[in-house]
This record gives sequence, structure tokens and C-alpha cells, in this order.
Amino acid sequence: MSTPNSNLSTVRIDAWLWSIRIYKTRSAATAACRAHHVRLNDTPVKASQTVVPGDTIRIRQSGFERVLEVRRLIAKRVGADAATHCYTDHTPKRPALPALGLPQRDRGKGRPTKKDRRELERFRRGE
Repeated sequence: MSTPNSNLSTVRIDAWLWSIRIYKTRSAATAACRAHHVRLNDTPVKASQTVVPGDTIRIRQSGFERVLEVRRLIAKRVGADAATHCYTDHTPKRPALPALGLPQRDRGKGRPTKKDRRELERFRRGE
């Protein structure tokens, strides 16, 4: 297992997010910064902003917010085990999604009947 290089003084935020495996590509990390999905110490940042240990990064991903604290700087992508040592995850636990109670059809029963479709529409409208 390779260890992250901890003698760096600063690293770009897009490179850091890519190297700790938050984003699959560096260009995806850059696009997230441009779209203001990434905040450094509660301030929207550009991709070229540098991070230092102790910074707090908030990342909005797929409907929830991740909160990470920078522990070590890393500029090259490493394995997942080594990457987890570079940050502390302070993300609150995601709430469980409520069960919707949608009617289930048996597999192979064919298309819904007109009555079934009307019941489903009534359910969706909240009647």
C-alpha cells in the first residue's frame, strides 16, 4: 500500500478531491467546483483554490451534503485505504427514506388494467 506524500504545503482543491476518490475524474471535481457544489470553510471556491490541513470542505452530492475535514495533503491518486487517512468525515447520518407503499403487481401478470391504472392515479394524487 502506498502512503500519501505529507510534505506538500498546498494542493488544489480539485486535485485533492480527485485524489481522495470523492470524484472519479479531476475534470468532474473541477465541474463540481464551477457549479458551486464545493465549499471551502463555508465559501464557494474555484477549482484552483488551495487547501491546507484543518480546512473544512462541504460537498453537495446527489441530494445530500458531505462534510470533510482535511487531515493530510495528497496530490496523486492512491488506493482507497490510503485515501481515507487524508480526511475526517463529519457527514451527518442520512435519514432513512420512507416506504412509499406503492401497490405491487405480480411478475408476469401483464399490463395493468384500466381499474388498476385509475387506482394508481388516485393514490398518486393523494385521494
